[in-house]
Amino acid sequence: MNELLLAAAPAAGGSIWGMVLSFGAMFAVFYFLLIRPQQKKQKTRNAMLGALKKGDKIVTIGGLHGHILEITDDIVVIRVNDVTKMTFDRNAISHVISTGSTEEAAKA
Repeated sequence: MNELLLAAAPAAGGSIWGMVLSFGAMFAVFYFLLIRPQQKKQKTRNAMLGALKKGDKIVTIGGLHGHILEITDDIVVIRVNDVTKMTFDRNAISHVISTGSTEEAAKA
């Protein structure tokens, strides 16, 4: 009986290290599959929002297309058609379709 207890004790110590190692491996998988790609995506989005300028053609999160007329740190005023101007939060911009410099070059 005592022999069985002594044989089981070292196995319990080894299983703790195995469990710690498996949790570490699980964290590494979560980091490389979920956390790191999300951080890269957020970094590119912040770079895109920082590079916005007057004249860019953009699309909002709601799907509204327009040209940037005015831009501040937090607010963007876009022209939807010849008359309509709308004010949006800078974070409401989904993506840039074309930059103002390429449009100005095409008009010239």
